[in-house]
Amino acid sequence: MTASDWQKIFKQLDAKPVVKEKYLKHNKPKTRKFGITVKKCENCGRFGAHIKSYNLNLCRHCFRELAVEIGFKKYS
Repeated sequence: MTASDWQKIFKQLDAKPVVKEKYLKHNKPKTRKFGITVKKCENCGRFGAHIKSYNLNLCRHCFRELAVEIGFKKYS
């Protein structure tokens, strides 16, 4: 289970609050202060290939899509 997938199980556990509480106690990943899970793309949520220059906080895929709209020019 990846760092972002652990919340998907809540749909099944919403009907069982006691089981959900026990699940959270034992299986919830700890909040990170540094590392790959802290830097997420604000657009799509990917972890890798993160561009944080100019406070963009985008992955490289989303940056390529939005670069012209933001005001970046492509040099050949």
